[in-house]
Amino acid sequence: MPAIDLSPSALIALLPSDASLVPAAAGKIIFAKGEPGDLMYVIVEGEAQIVIDGKPVETVRSGGILGEMALIDSSPRSASGIAKTQCLLIPIDEKRFGDLVACRPEFALHVMRVLADRLRRMNSGR
Repeated sequence: MPAIDLSPSALIALLPSDASLVPAAAGKIIFAKGEPGDLMYVIVEGEAQIVIDGKPVETVRSGGILGEMALIDSSPRSASGIAKTQCLLIPIDEKRFGDLVACRPEFALHVMRVLADRLRRMNSGR
């Protein structure tokens, strides 16, 4: 079985060409802890931070995703997402997420790998 390319540019290439781009200025709160999680985001340009209780726990760069946990399990957000630099984001709602998972299994694999990596890092205290 050939390896699946899950590089940042490959992830962005999986997204529909009609996906809307949303700008976020540096410092803008993309989503806040405790809010309903009805969107996840793919960062096309820039960097955002995942913040828990005021502490940055991860910097997500171009091609990365954030906000996926709350979209997957329909729970309130467990962290905040804040633009570290000027960002261009592609919001993905539950319907588009389901369509991507159904049509592009490599997208689902990428999201699962991101979740697993974040969980491992949180458990190890890094």
